[in-house]
Amino acid sequence: MQVLIGIIYHTIGGGFSGSFYMPFNKVKGWAWESFWIVGGLFSWLIVPPLAAYLTIPDFAAIIASADMNVKMLTFVFGLLWGIGGLTYGLGVRYLGMSLGNSVVLGFSSAFGALVPSIYYNLNPVKGKVSFTDMLGSSGGQLVLLGVLVCLIGIAISGKAGMMKEAELSEAEKKASVKEFSLVKGLIIAVISGILSAFFNYGIEAGKPLADQAVLQGCNPLFQNNVTYVVVLWGGLTTNFLWCMYLNAKNKTFGNYTDTRTPILANVLFSATAGTMWFLQFFFYGMGESKLGNGASSWITHMATIILTANIWGLYLKEWSGVSAATFRTFVTGIVVILIAIVLVGIGNSL
Repeated sequence: MQVLIGIIYHTIGGGFSGSFYMPFNKVKGWAWESFWIVGGLFSWLIVPPLAAYLTIPDFAAIIASADMNVKMLTFVFGLLWGIGGLTYGLGVRYLGMSLGNSVVLGFSSAFGALVPSIYYNLNPVKGKVSFTDMLGSSGGQLVLLGVLVCLIGIAISGKAGMMKEAELSEAEKKASVKEFSLVKGLIIAVISGILSAFFNYGIEAGKPLADQAVLQGCNPLFQNNVTYVVVLWGGLTTNFLWCMYLNAKNKTFGNYTDTRTPILANVLFSATAGTMWFLQFFFYGMGESKLGNGASSWITHMATIILTANIWGLYLKEWSGVSAATFRTFVTGIVVILIAIVLVGIGNSL
């Protein structure tokens, strides 16, 4: 039952993440950097402390009294994740929802799911599952098989994107994804996928904060909300500096006060996107409290995001005009990812 509840929470969170970019499509007349940072202020500065305030008594005191090394490492991982978040937006911008998410989250899945267990192999910590531990148990082996199957599914999705690239004319590509650029998008997406995994490392580094919250009587289901505050300070720092640089470079500071654009609507859509983005990790934290912050938690969450993003890609007609073979390849990738989620769930239950 614990496993089922954990997977349900991960699935809900993944659905929010796979959908969060959609409200940004409603923003009119603003440059990317302007709507991105407005949404980010809600994602990383406004909503996380509100969630912590509602679920963790004295969360600010927990952060203030925590070991500085713990806070610094959690913050640094958030900084690195922030670069991944920045480049994620660009990856989707150049590749589209379906292919962009498949590549970015594929790399994030692998690095986020496996690197922590390999680290604990090199630096054993009591209570932490190492890669050797996973290899030595039937449940762990099934989880690793699920990770492998998920990566295969992501590779198939990527192959579908390559087939789409080869089949469509430039005009058709631009019709489905306005700024489509395969080479530029793939380079950015690979970088983003690797760095995005650092969010998982930030959760791991900030575990003493979550543990202290539980010791002080917090419902364990919400323990990660205090850790998120610190991780997301790092993400905010990276994104804020970059967006301010782009505002200055592109002379787009005027977006925020340009009455020729629907300012209130743009802020509301950006705020909605930012809030939806945070909700993915609000629910991820609930699922992690049931499954633990291991390979199964991360891969289940990432796989669900990919599935949701691909469904949105279908809705946005990103795959219109492709051949039957290309579309079958795309659907096969989705089915393989679904199989991976089932394998990981069964492995966890064992």
